[in-house]
Formats: sequence, structure tokens, C-alpha cells
Amino acid sequence: MRNARKSPADRPLAYVDRVNRAIDHILAHLDEPLRLESVARAAGFSPFHFHRIFRTHVGESVAEFVKRVRLERALKLLTPKNWTTPRAPSLTDIALACGFASSSDFSRSFKQRYGVAPRRFNVGAFRTRRRREWEEAVADPRQRHQLRGLPPGRNPDGFKVQLRRLPPRWVAYIRVQDSFRPGAVRAATARLERWAEARGLADGQWLGYMWDDPEIVAPEHCRYDMAVVVLRPVRADGIGCLRFPAMQVAEFEIRGGVELEMRAIDYLHRTWLPASGCVPTEQPAFDAFLGRPFAHGDEYFELKVQLPVTRA
Repeated sequence: MRNARKSPADRPLAYVDRVNRAIDHILAHLDEPLRLESVARAAGFSPFHFHRIFRTHVGESVAEFVKRVRLERALKLLTPKNWTTPRAPSLTDIALACGFASSSDFSRSFKQRYGVAPRRFNVGAFRTRRRREWEEAVADPRQRHQLRGLPPGRNPDGFKVQLRRLPPRWVAYIRVQDSFRPGAVRAATARLERWAEARGLADGQWLGYMWDDPEIVAPEHCRYDMAVVVLRPVRADGIGCLRFPAMQVAEFEIRGGVELEMRAIDYLHRTWLPASGCVPTEQPAFDAFLGRPFAHGDEYFELKVQLPVTRA
């Protein structure tokens, strides 16, 4: 018997899934030439139609999205805590790692977006400003002080980090664009939870991960995936599927609110990492939930933070 034709109401979810596949392809090949044809092929669209569909769902053309994400990755590489050597990487190294044809191409694009050449850019001041924007986006003014950064060398909560090897993992996910919108992640979680319950997967390992650093990326561009680990690839309208490779992570457990997690992440980046001999990789950091997400509401979480790292 033939499959039933999709109703018009189903098509937007299928399109979101395809656009997310295109974004996954872009992120996995950001250091390579990315032609519209290859990105459209990853999404299963013709280039002509895909160009318009991508802009509709993302708010940017493919070219604009690729350039922005490449420059944001460059900002990450310009940040000292992410250097893999004691000295700053060369502009050529950064350009090639981010998919630019040359250091001059990178410098020209960087200056067009940020107003100054890369080596004259004050990345520390930029990250501080973005952090304040993030605090304003996610917290009530009376509670913003709880999200202020933990100074280097401080560990008032007694966080204990351990290195752990994780095997390759398949995940089924729902991606949330502009993920700091009130209720956006919670709504995506509820939808994925219904999907997982129908397939006996809801009591497995749940993961949340953000592709963007809110100290670099504007809040409206930050993307967060809510995911559940699956044994094999799956395909369903509105549900993406992605394979993470084997990796080493710096892991610690938290039980508390978002302010505790922010202090933990600050401790990890500002105190533990500089002394560890490790640097973060290009994989996102994971919230590995102990049980189901939001099992204790919106203000208390039990999870393990997992930051993928490699030896410097």
C-alpha cells in the first residue's frame, strides 16, 4: 500500500527537519568550500527552491548564514582560552580553520562585520558585552546578579571535574532557534518527549546542547537542541537525527538552578581548563540529564555537564 500523502500541516515540520540537516552539513564542513548545490543536496531540495526555504526558516540566506557562523568561529579561535598553543594562532591558521580562502579574505570579511581588523579587535570586551546582553535576555532584572561571572581561581561550590571517554552516539533531536525565548525549549522538549514515549525511548539518556556561545553569538541567533539518545538513525517529520563521534569530555555533576550551572561553566573555563592541559573541541557542550528534562520544573535541574576536550 502506498504511503499516505502528507497533509499541508505536516509539511512545515518536514521542511524544518530538512533545513536542520542543511545546518548540520554546514557545521560539519565549515572549514571546506560550501556551495549552495551541496548544502541543498544535504537537505534534499533543489538549489532554487532551497535558497528561498532556508531564508524563510533561518532569516538569512545560505551565504549570509555561512559567513556569520565562520566569523563567529573565528572569534572563538581568537579567544586565548581556546588556543591550542601558548601563542596566538596566525591569521592564516584561523582563516583556513574557518573555511576562508586566505588570511586576506578572512580579514576583509571580519572588518566588514566588526569594523576593525582581527588583530585590533578587543575580543575580551566583545565577550563581556555579549554576556551582558545574554543576561538581559534570559533573566529578570532582580535576578541578573546571580548570573554574573565567577572570577578565575574561585570554586565556592566545590565542583569536581573528571575526564571521561564517551562512545559514538546517535541522537534524535528538535532544534530551537532563538532558544532563549521564554518557553521555547520547554515546548520542544514536550513534543520530543511525546515522540519518544510512543517509541519506548523516553526513559533513555536525554541531552541538551547549544551550538553557539552566547558570549559571541547574539541571543536571537543561539540554537539549542533537545535530544534523546537512540540506537540507530531515525527519520520522522520535525525530528532530526545526528551522530556524534567518540569523544573525551570534562564532566561534572550539578543539582540546582541555572545560576549554579553558569558558575560551574565559568569555573570550568576560567579555572579548570587553563590548568588542565586541555582545550575545547568544536563539538558542543552537553547537558546530560539525570532522568527526563524538566523533571523538577523550570528552576531546578539535575544533570552532568560534559565539555568535549582534547589535549593542547
